[in-house]
Amino acid sequence: MSENYYRVGNIVNTHGIRGEVRVLAVTDAPQERFKPQARLYVITAGTYQPLTVTSYRRHKNFDLVAFAEIPDLTAAEKLKGKSLWVAADDRRTLQVGEGYYYHQIIGLKVVDHASATILGTVKEILQPGANDVWVVARPGKKDWLLPAIKQVILKIDLSQRQVLIDLPEGLIDDAD
Repeated sequence: MSENYYRVGNIVNTHGIRGEVRVLAVTDAPQERFKPQARLYVITAGTYQPLTVTSYRRHKNFDLVAFAEIPDLTAAEKLKGKSLWVAADDRRTLQVGEGYYYHQIIGLKVVDHASATILGTVKEILQPGANDVWVVARPGKKDWLLPAIKQVILKIDLSQRQVLIDLPEGLIDDAD
């Protein structure tokens, strides 16, 4: 259902009586994604419904967003638990050196550059703090967490659909 849309946040609650919602962002540039006049979408009855951002601000650990189409708390209540999406056509093209969109990273094979061994596939990206952490799925084994830092991530090759890493000793713990 989301082949032309990308998730950029999850609405976790309402905030106040004027229709603001608390958003947990799943984008590394919320200030750009949620800026006033930005067009976002929620899925309602199986279709993408457009919302126009009227205000954005940070409050504690949340992004607070208000939409032109959501005038009050009653309307905002209906958004709780929904995801916010951006249309693929609304994304700006990243320049060389600016990084990658999450959807470009998810699904890449993780390869140890020293042994050329495929270690797994990136299935999710977490944002716990100072740096992103990639969740790497491995067939028949438990997932492991890969810190997305320049000392570990050597090269992202989108054409080969893989990422070369320098695997630090002890990073993968298969003991159970």
